[in-house]
Amino acid sequence: MSVKAPVLGSVATLIAVSGAGAADAVTVAESEPVESVKICDAYGAGYFYIPGTGTCLRIGGYVGYDIGAGDTGSYDRARTSNARIGVDQGTWRSNTRFAFETWTQQETELGTLKTYTETSMNFGNRNTYSVPDSHHNYSVNRGVTLTSAWIHLGGFRVGKDWSAFDTYIGYAGKVLNQSLVRYGYFDTNVFQYYFDASNGLSAMVSLEEGSGVVGTIDSYVPHVVGGVKYTQGWGAITGVVGYDSNYESVAGKVRVDVNVTNELSLFGMFGYGSNGKLNDDATNAIDAHGRGFYKIWGGNWAFGAGATYKFNEKTSFNLQISGDQLKNYGVAANIAYTVVPGFTVTAELDYDDYGNLGVGMVDPSKLNWTDADKKNGVGGILRFQHSF
Repeated sequence: MSVKAPVLGSVATLIAVSGAGAADAVTVAESEPVESVKICDAYGAGYFYIPGTGTCLRIGGYVGYDIGAGDTGSYDRARTSNARIGVDQGTWRSNTRFAFETWTQQETELGTLKTYTETSMNFGNRNTYSVPDSHHNYSVNRGVTLTSAWIHLGGFRVGKDWSAFDTYIGYAGKVLNQSLVRYGYFDTNVFQYYFDASNGLSAMVSLEEGSGVVGTIDSYVPHVVGGVKYTQGWGAITGVVGYDSNYESVAGKVRVDVNVTNELSLFGMFGYGSNGKLNDDATNAIDAHGRGFYKIWGGNWAFGAGATYKFNEKTSFNLQISGDQLKNYGVAANIAYTVVPGFTVTAELDYDDYGNLGVGMVDPSKLNWTDADKKNGVGGILRFQHSF
């Protein structure tokens, strides 16, 4: 027994020391309090403060799926070949898009500092040609597209946006296919100034770089857009003028919007443009049509008109009619139905009639293009979109 006592005492001591060490090993220092996200209601719903800053951030976007068929509009003539016997045939033309948007705003000594970005990703299909007379319905539009990314402070805006020649005056109605008769190019870098007199009168000037085959500027001379708008409860009157520095041509548009009732709104728009030097070297289809970055319709003048009628909070009808001097005409109409808040299904029917796409405006020997468009056609689009 005299041997066991010292041994048991030593074991007890070791257990006590080990227990104390284990307790020390799992002791965790008290964490710093985490700053909770605060709602920012100064700029509308959806904004919250970025922790540790005075900047308010809003995050949103949408997911959409379009499917179209027929012989007209942006969804026309999707072709494929029979995988088994290689016979050419029509097919659906579809596209899925995910767009991610951000808005930020904060107050500074120079006014409100704002930013906006929109980035989109697509997965769609269209007709492609790998060998003569063979159509293959490959997926396209897999890249990431920067639609907008600009900074706005004290009336000045710089960055990537759509052309003010289209955004400032407003788009060609609430139809899905706005360009049955060519309406506008959009993508460009901009340097802009906006003025608001706070009595319904506003103005804007935009220096633009343009984009595309004939749109991007030569040398250091930018395209220039100027606009004036008068807005009241009954609607608005807007005018824009664009100078194309490549072709030294000028185009302008005037638009009137009228809120007839709470349910019915109407718009009418007329555009006129000079040819300038558009036809001096008509070696491609766009030049041959007498078009630049702003006057892209056929001939000197074009028009657009439309209406929106709200049957109720969930359902609306939208109509657009358009045409130009070269007897190109289009009609688009749709029904938009909000299934649940944020999720809308739109069914649209489109018709176009092409009179003269530009042949005869220039020396035919300069032309290097073929007209693949039918004389007229009918098509349809079905869109599912959830915005958040």
